[in-house]
Amino acid sequence: MSEESNINEKKNGAGGDGVEAALPPATPEDRAAALEVERDEMKDRMLRLAAEFENWKKRARKEQTDAVAQARESLLRDILEVVDNLQRAMGAQAGGAVDGAAIVKGIELVLRLFQQKLERYDVKPFEVTGQPFDPRVHEAVSRVESDGVPAGNVAVELQKGYRIGERLLRPAMVSVSTGPKPQSKPEA
Repeated sequence: MSEESNINEKKNGAGGDGVEAALPPATPEDRAAALEVERDEMKDRMLRLAAEFENWKKRARKEQTDAVAQARESLLRDILEVVDNLQRAMGAQAGGAVDGAAIVKGIELVLRLFQQKLERYDVKPFEVTGQPFDPRVHEAVSRVESDGVPAGNVAVELQKGYRIGERLLRPAMVSVSTGPKPQSKPEA
């Protein structure tokens, strides 16, 4: 074999293993056609993936919307039970004589029902009276002098604070103690 034919064989891929020798040399037109087919396949695949992704996004949005609607409906059904009991209490008063003790008992029952409904959703009040003031969970609206509560601690809870799980739902509205009233010095 001449050196020139040896170089041509190496360029065409013919060589020691004999596998590539069976393939005819690819013409530029054949390579271009093969690349066009590959491009078209990749384009089709990308379009299918994009369509699948869009369908997934639509499905996920719908599932999220449905889940929010179901949660809202469940919560509102529970609240409607409380409203029904309050309306019954108002209707009982319309009968004539007002029994204050019965009204208070009815309100206590409705409040207990409402607290049970809140606990179902993991909404619970937290204790603040006597605790050190914490602006992350307390909203101070006033300062008061208090002999029984040290300065900087919550003296009075004006409105309960609530947590949903471990997250703050609503801060407690409080009055913060300034400590005991200063003693006036007797004049000598």
